[in-house]
Amino acid sequence: MGVSTKISEVKTMGKGTYEITELVNDGLRESGFSHGLVSVFLQHTSCSLVMMENADPTARVDLERFMEELVPEDYPDFVHTHEGPDDMPSHVKMALTRTSEQIPFTQGRLQLGTWQGLFLWEHRAVPHTRRLILTYLGQ
Repeated sequence: MGVSTKISEVKTMGKGTYEITELVNDGLRESGFSHGLVSVFLQHTSCSLVMMENADPTARVDLERFMEELVPEDYPDFVHTHEGPDDMPSHVKMALTRTSEQIPFTQGRLQLGTWQGLFLWEHRAVPHTRRLILTYLGQ
């Protein structure tokens, strides 16, 4: 069993979901492994990872709209507001979702379902550069 680590950056253009499935696939090819597990870890507290349908983008639009209603920027009881009105809502959205995912791979292919994709979900309104650590355990 071997280990391969890749650090990647994703530039976002503000709120929304950004598919990173191919980024994870690229790292898998570079690792040379055919069987194992990849851990994807996002080093931030105002964005998250989500496994979501990648065939119809309206599924992600609905998810994003639902989360905006669930955690509105104008929530009156937030006290952590130093970085703007989207800061604390972004932290809550991250806490309700995930900052890491594990995906098995077999024969050099991620074992995702037919309509599954991995997305970085940017919760902040302005563009950011987000850092991911991809750790492949395999053979």
